Amino acid sequence: MDRQTLHEHIRSTYGVPADYPWEDTNAVYRHKDNKKWFALIMDIPKSKLGIADDEIISVVNLKCDPLLSGSLLGDEGIHPAYHMNKAHWITLRLDSSVPDDKVLWLLDISHSLTEKKNKPKNK
Repeated sequence: MDRQTLHEHIRSTYGVPADYPWEDTNAVYRHKDNKKWFALIMDIPKSKLGIADDEIISVVNLKCDPLLSGSLLGDEGIHPAYHMNKAHWITLRLDSSVPDDKVLWLLDISHSLTEKKNKPKNK
């Protein structure tokens, strides 16, 4: 999956536009109600992921349950989070190394983990 396809999917599925808080190409996607991030798409050098190459690639950071992320980190194209809490976030390369259905599944998980939780009312 490429950056533009993921952007269009997020916009059509979750109804949120990209936010550009740093006035560059790094796109943050937030919930409308609680403003929590569920995805961050950015361009970084491959070397930031431990790959011996300075080519710039697009990646997405997604929130992930630590138990799940531990098993995913062995998969091609999935890395410990770049520039975020590595226990709760993962980075996926957007270079077709991660199957599209897995990207979308992990995006759904990230969206769910960051959505507003309804607290029970006190009686």
